[in-house]
Amino acid sequence: MTSVQDSVIFGNILSTQDSAYIWSDARRTEYYLRFEAGLARAQSKLGLIPCHAAEEIAKACHLGIIDWDELRRQTELIGYPVLPVVKQVVSHVNATEPGLGEWAHWGATTQDVTDTVTILQLQDTLDLVDESLGNIQKALVELCQKYKSTPMPARSNLQQAVPVSFGFKLARLLATFKRHSQRLVEVRTRLLVLEFGGAAGTLATLSPNGENDIGFRCQEELAQQLELAVPEIAWHTERDRIAEVGALFSLLTGTCAKFATDLKLLMQSEIGEASEPYIKNRGSSSTMPQKRNPIGCAYITATAAVVKNLNTALADAMVEDHERSTGPWEIEWIVLLQICTLTHATLSQTRALLDGLEVHEVAMRKNLGLTRGTIVSEAVMMGLGPTLGRQRAHDLVYDLCRESAVGGRPLIDLLDACEAIKMPRQELEKLCNPRNYLGLSEKMTDRVVKDSR
Repeated sequence: MTSVQDSVIFGNILSTQDSAYIWSDARRTEYYLRFEAGLARAQSKLGLIPCHAAEEIAKACHLGIIDWDELRRQTELIGYPVLPVVKQVVSHVNATEPGLGEWAHWGATTQDVTDTVTILQLQDTLDLVDESLGNIQKALVELCQKYKSTPMPARSNLQQAVPVSFGFKLARLLATFKRHSQRLVEVRTRLLVLEFGGAAGTLATLSPNGENDIGFRCQEELAQQLELAVPEIAWHTERDRIAEVGALFSLLTGTCAKFATDLKLLMQSEIGEASEPYIKNRGSSSTMPQKRNPIGCAYITATAAVVKNLNTALADAMVEDHERSTGPWEIEWIVLLQICTLTHATLSQTRALLDGLEVHEVAMRKNLGLTRGTIVSEAVMMGLGPTLGRQRAHDLVYDLCRESAVGGRPLIDLLDACEAIKMPRQELEKLCNPRNYLGLSEKMTDRVVKDSR
């Protein structure tokens, strides 16, 4: 194993087959050939190269012509795989008709091909991410609807705060993923852009003195061939497009990790309000038979942390010298593969958790009673505030909560016995019922779900 992507053991856990294929040597080389075929077709339409040459070049642009050992050797020698691929295309076409292959790669440079192929790979990755987001949101909609009225303790600084519904907790997650879907749409508009400018981006090989616009027309034809947008100007050393998609993936995986963190805390033996899907032996211990470890959550938090840290490398890759860089560009080759495969794996793990999420409503009800009523102390304070004054009510309820914690008496009994409180016990009991203090949890959940349909 040289990376998790090609690991027989970890490949389907810390990566996915679909994302790993997108970033494989075969797929990348296939896209190199697609670029060269598209360029030849575009240039033949404009009369820049002979139509017969374009036909033979396009015909040769398939993986069957590639000598992989030779491609490896030449890449190690030259430093980049594009020229070795072009050489094999040229050689194959020249074997059909001497000199015909020399029209390949006309007016292009290595980075034009490499950047455009990276965009095509990112486009495929975004398609996978978009599908995963749709599945995650579908699962969350169902859970939100099912549990929108199920009370549970909210937690602040890891302490019980006030009651909320479990559906409300999940609806916040759903709303976040919806925002990510919006971000993905916006990122596509800036990301899916052709790179074709030649040596320094000026297209001088096609429009040497700028008196004709054949270079622009070639850009347009090639962009159409590859179904990408035309760049407003060269972007060889302006890497914001790449950094932005990396940042999006960091946000996505960070949201998954927030969910995973909450879930593994809810899985604690002392809480037990929710669990990962039960699959026999999953998350089991080698020595403690009773253990059911939150293994999916563990992977999600780990992969999200790695994606975040790899994105600092993409930020470094933005600092490129002049018109063509010496080193920062290659950072992308190293980390994009990992960022994209880890991101898709994280989303896949998240979906799996949501699809089979176990919710323990009995434990939620039990935990709502752990504080003997003090979880609704805010409700009591607000109920007493109109007659006692908010601050006086706060201080009084604070003292009663402390007395309950030390002495073990239910808050309702202490409230009923307090001479300063004139409210009937029946009204106090309503204030002390967690179900009566869910606020707008249900309506907020409904609002998020409604906007998701």
